[in-house]
Amino acid sequence: MDLLLTAGVLLASAFAGIIGSMFGLGGGIIIIPLLTLGLGFEMKDAIGASLIGVIASSTGAAGRYVSEGLVNIRLGMLMEPATTVGSIAGAFLAVYLDQEILALAFAAVLLYSAYYMFKKPEVTVHSRREGFCRFLDSSYVDPQTGEKVEYGVHNLRRGLLASFAAGNMSGMLGVGGGIVKVPAMNVWMGVPMRAATSTSNFMIGVTAVAGASVLYVNGLVPPVLAATVALGVFAGASMGPRLVRHTAGRTLRRYFAIVLIAISALMVLEALGLGGA
Repeated sequence: MDLLLTAGVLLASAFAGIIGSMFGLGGGIIIIPLLTLGLGFEMKDAIGASLIGVIASSTGAAGRYVSEGLVNIRLGMLMEPATTVGSIAGAFLAVYLDQEILALAFAAVLLYSAYYMFKKPEVTVHSRREGFCRFLDSSYVDPQTGEKVEYGVHNLRRGLLASFAAGNMSGMLGVGGGIVKVPAMNVWMGVPMRAATSTSNFMIGVTAVAGASVLYVNGLVPPVLAATVALGVFAGASMGPRLVRHTAGRTLRRYFAIVLIAISALMVLEALGLGGA
């Protein structure tokens, strides 16, 4: 890459790192459109580099969220194996599917997630609770209000299924899986938005490693591009948690849905060949 293109990748990756760490997405939904639509990279090269960026995003943001007590570690560790298996399966699909199919699948998943964030209420209590879920109940101190927020986790089986689907999307599309896991935790499992995004950040790095390994073996991780993306994303992800501290949970939820819709529209243009890449 020449100097100008390298600078563009760094700036785009830093922006993706900020957005990704704020919403628990890993930055993949921002990196891929910017690399393909904005900078002209091939879709599969962008996916491989994006997964490396997701690892960097998780590294840059998860530590801060854990130290602030926002991450539900027990829930994250329970959901992660399902996500990892899904990520490996999705990465194998990415090796063989056409770029247009990948872009359309990406857009469909984003619209699905946005719909749930807009239309479905945030549930904090539930009458049907599996006994094991009580072990996953948690609390945190809201950094904006200073109030203690307690919540109970439910619908664990549905959450595990969503976690597998999230991993599948991660490996196939180069994203961190947060586009599925965050809505699932928030809408289905009763995890407040702030805790859901933080827990997603905690999980996405492991998910991305599983998918990136498959792509690397198949020669689909461009080293220079991946290293540049990782550097930019890590810098941006270190800033995201600071911005989240000053954003209300309900507002964070709305912004999340808006980001998903905007990126979905861009990826439809990419699939139709109208993105100018």
